[in-house]
Amino acid sequence: MSRIGKKPVEIPAGVKVDISGKKVKVTGPKGTLEMECHPKINVKLDESGKTVIVEKQSDQSRIERAMHGTTRALINNMVVGVSKGFEKKLEIYGTGYSVKEEGGNLVVNVGFSHPAKMPIPKSVKVQIDVPATKGNDIPAKFTLTGYNKQEIGQFATDVRKIRPPEPYQGKGIRFADEHVRRKVGKALAGAAG
Repeated sequence: MSRIGKKPVEIPAGVKVDISGKKVKVTGPKGTLEMECHPKINVKLDESGKTVIVEKQSDQSRIERAMHGTTRALINNMVVGVSKGFEKKLEIYGTGYSVKEEGGNLVVNVGFSHPAKMPIPKSVKVQIDVPATKGNDIPAKFTLTGYNKQEIGQFATDVRKIRPPEPYQGKGIRFADEHVRRKVGKALAGAAG
């Protein structure tokens, strides 16, 4: 039995959950999300309508056991997303690097011959806290917020892929809570003396 799958999903005030067959629709103050459940997983509201219960049809197949916890986690993310929302903080390290929002695109200048432009998904909002780096010590900072956890995570990962942090000086785009393992550079041959 999945320990996560057995836990019911609490529905906070202001959030409405509609279940029709295998389709789950969650509506809240931040937006609306929909999901199609696995055919072998049953989702239902309890009698009071305050929690969502996820059940598997049998305990035989491995895919049912795997999808039990996964489905519960996805529904919980939908409920949290439409009620509170999610955020990802990113930082850019490197002299002369910058970030700005321009015409629905995130424009990142990270040392290439031209700035990298990425279209911002509809459900994601970008808030730029520090637009440009100041030396190698003070990074440019921006935050991605929205109600769809999967879209925010995917967009943040795609932005990070533009220039991942390198291990010698730490230049590049990284998550705010990410630790970059640093390497020691080569020592000069004639320095020992």
